[in-house]
This record gives sequence, C-alpha cells and structure tokens, in this order.
Amino acid sequence: MDDLFPRAANSSPLTPLGFLDRAAVVYGDCLSLVYGDTTYTWLETRDRCLKLASSISRLGLGRGDVVSVIAPNIPAMYELHFAIPMAGAILNTINTRLDARTISVILRHSESKLVFVDYESSSVVSDAVSMFPTSTKAPLLVFIADLGSEDSPALSAIDFHFSYEKMVQNGDVDFKWIRPKSEWDPLTLNYTSGTTSAPKGVVHSHRGTFIVTLDSLVGWSVPKQPVYLWTLPMFHANGWSYTWGMTSVGGTNICLRKFDARTIYSAINRHGVTHMCGSPVVLNMLSSYPEAKALNSPVQLLTGGAPPPAAVLLKAESMGFLVTHGYGLTETGGVTVSCAWKLKWNHLPATEMARLKARQGVKTVGMTEVDVIDPESGVSVKRDGTSLGEIVLRGGCLMLGYLKDPEATAKCMREDGWFYTGDVGVMYPDGYLEIKDRSKDVIISGGENISSVEVESILYTHPLINESAVVARPDEYWGETPCAFVSLHEDSKRRELKDKDIIEFCRSKLAHYMVPKTVVFMEELPKTSTGKIQKFVLRERAKKMGSTNTRSRM
Repeated sequence: MDDLFPRAANSSPLTPLGFLDRAAVVYGDCLSLVYGDTTYTWLETRDRCLKLASSISRLGLGRGDVVSVIAPNIPAMYELHFAIPMAGAILNTINTRLDARTISVILRHSESKLVFVDYESSSVVSDAVSMFPTSTKAPLLVFIADLGSEDSPALSAIDFHFSYEKMVQNGDVDFKWIRPKSEWDPLTLNYTSGTTSAPKGVVHSHRGTFIVTLDSLVGWSVPKQPVYLWTLPMFHANGWSYTWGMTSVGGTNICLRKFDARTIYSAINRHGVTHMCGSPVVLNMLSSYPEAKALNSPVQLLTGGAPPPAAVLLKAESMGFLVTHGYGLTETGGVTVSCAWKLKWNHLPATEMARLKARQGVKTVGMTEVDVIDPESGVSVKRDGTSLGEIVLRGGCLMLGYLKDPEATAKCMREDGWFYTGDVGVMYPDGYLEIKDRSKDVIISGGENISSVEVESILYTHPLINESAVVARPDEYWGETPCAFVSLHEDSKRRELKDKDIIEFCRSKLAHYMVPKTVVFMEELPKTSTGKIQKFVLRERAKKMGSTNTRSRM
C-alpha cells in the first residue's frame, strides 16, 4: 500500500461553509430564517450570503483580514457567519453588552478592517472607534438597520460607510466563494466572555469548526429540519456551532432580538419549536415563570456552563423540556462532553434522573480523549466521584490558540498533549465526569476543598431562592469560608427570610464545614451577556466585606 497517499481529490479542506450550498439544493424552498414577519428560504439565504460575500471582497478584504460583527440574534448575524468567511476573511463576533472601552480594545487587538454594527449598538461602537489612537487606522463601519426600517438618517448621523442591505442588493449572486487553502486556515476569532479586563482572542480553524459542528449534531441527536429557537447568543462561541449546524440539517432558525420567559413560550407555541440552547440561567427563568403551562409538544433543550441544579432540572422537565446537559468552552467551539443518556435510566426515580443529568457526562464521538487528572502529577484521579482534579481534553475541535498570546496558548495547550481547561471535576466509576468548579472558584477552608457548585446546588433546592452563587470570603482562622449571594423569587421578596434561615437550611443538608458562613441577599446577581453569573464581581465584594473570624465549624 505504499503507493497510496493523499491526493487532491480526497484532500479538499474541511469547512462548514459548504453546508450552505447543499442546503440551497436540498432545502431550497424551505424556511431558513424567521424574524418577526420576515422570512427567508434556504435558497434566498444562500443567495444573500453570496451577494454579501462579493461586496466584502470588492472592498479589498480577503484572506487573513478580520471582519467583526456586533449584533443580536437577527438574520444578518446568521448570514454573516457564512458571508464573511466566504469572502476569505475571518469572522469575529463581539459581545453586544460590552462597553465602548472593551470593544475598542478588541477591535484594535484583532486589527479588524470592517465592522457590521446593529443599529442598537451604533452609539457604543462609535464611541469605541473614537478611542482609537490617531496613528491607528479605524475600521470601516457597516450599518445594520432593523428589517423594514429606513436607515439613511442613521447613516449620515453617525458617519457609517455602508448599509448592510445595500451591500446585499449590490452584490453578485454568481460570486465564487473563496475556499480555504488549508483546513487549518483560521475561520473565526472569538474573545472570551469579557469577564476580565483582558479577554483572550480564541482562533478556530475551518477543520476544527467542521468537526465540532457535525459532532454537536450527532451528540444531541438533531434530526433533519428541526425548528430551532435562538435564545443562545450567536456571538457566544458562534452559538455553540449551531449557526452552521442548523444549515447542514435544513433547520428553521427562529431569531429573537430580545427575549424573556413570556417571549420564549410564545415563540415555542407559535412556531412549533423543537430545539433550543441556553445557559442554566435561561433554564431557571423558564422553570420559574409563574404563568408557564405544560408545553404542547416536547422541546429539546441543550444547556451548558455551570451544572444546573437538580431542582431546576426537575421543574423544567415536568413542563415538557427534555434537557440535555453538555460541557464546552470558547476554546472548544462547542459542546465536547455530553450527558449521553442511557435508556435504563428512564426507570429511575425523578430525583435520581435529575442527579444523573446534572453530570456533564462523557466525551462526544468527535473528541479524542477526556480525563480528570491531578495537574501536578498528570495522573488520572480515582474514579470514585469525589476525588477532585482538572478536566483535560484532546481532539480536533480545539482552538488553534490565542491570538498574539503564545504564552497563554502554551500554558493551556501543553507538551503532554492535553488542553488544560481550568475546570475542576470528578470522574465516576461509570466513566462519567461532573464539573465541581472552576479552579479559581474552589474554596479552601482549613485545608478542605469546598466545591462552590455543590453548595449552590443545595441553595437552589430552597423554595424561595431564585439564584445563588457561592464564593470565598477571607477568614482569620480558616483562611476562607463560603459566602453565599442569593436572589429570591419575585413573590417571596416581601417575606421575612433571614440569613440564619438559609444557614440552617444548608446545615441540614451539607457537611458543616461546607455551610455558608455569610449570606448576602441581592435583587439580581451580576451576569455576563451569556447568562453566566460573574463570580469575579462577587469575589471582590466578599473581599471588601473584610475577614470573618469563625473558629466554630457551626
């Protein structure tokens, strides 16, 4: 077999962009995008993306150039996931809730040449560009008007260079989109959640994105032509790859500019939604909505991030949401560990089923290997469900690295062949893993490691608590003790609930050293735009509260 080797015919670069051509043929007359009263078919979407790609190319942009987008979950945001890389450029989606300073830093760090800006973000982007040094060339700006509105006044007022719809209208539908020279060519640039002063730029290749996209579809058992509701921000890890994934299966994308529980339930009933993604915060919002009724048809809901409390899972599933719990990071491009459900578990009590679903699970079929190891020795931890270690990954969907930051890249992608996630977890005897914390969120009290997630899961079982987050507070004797920040359900805010009531509740369910020594009531916990509770904000607040001196373990 020595005469057999890769040839041009069997070595064309893997890229998710080709999904759109196929969708236009197979699902051409089927709905692709729905936004209010505006609808497009897959043939129309393919043509619009080609026209837009040709207009971007005419501006002289192509391979290696970064093109940014600041927009919510609207059709333009979806189209740009194809149009920008089809012009050969690198797609950079930016968090819509960032302030002008951070956006300015990202635009300069990425050296973005062109920025597509939704009308609601026009002012903050204008401020961001005004912060550029005079020696730095500012990017060209494209104005995205709300569909059906007149955009000319805003164009002249804020000095945008182009209009989105005019770029589509003036484009060439016969444009031959630019395929990557190598599947390792960069496709996307995503900055981490913006919870720190210096978010890192995560670069993904065409190859890695192709792999994670198909992997995510298989792992979630997504059928042909689902109806997908966009409650997960597309700017967040490119919607966990489902921007491209829905194209490959000819799904209908229901776009929402803004949403709350009422809006979500209305969209589900109106459009016959079958699938949606969201953080545990979204899951909690849906399950605690006072006017919620049981769904007419089941809705598959993929959640990720912090482990959803068992109590929240139980409530959501009782209403008709079929919850799948996954795990991934911006650096993985999508879900890479999923709670692969076993049919025999369907016969277990509801509380036990919820406990199993709270685990992240096992590696998806496209991942090479996942483990929980002792970061010092590199040895796998005991599979006993209690021994803590760092979650490590290896597989084709992992990022190329951090833009202009070789030191940070080398720190997490080490010579031993693992990607170190910074997440602390345990491995169970059956081979399933569960996240216990971020390494920086583990509370070390008197030499004991306390999982903040484990304490939070108990707090969520309290009938009056809506949200909870537990962080370390300095303690003169123990070093650190748990400090709980909680918000209450709307209808319970007037009740006489005291911190001692919460502490006593936890004492009945936790080892005493794990019980919060401080409880802080808040109207709402601080969150990122992707729904993650900003623990770094709460950690700073706990530090400013000063040290306690709790010699007793209560």
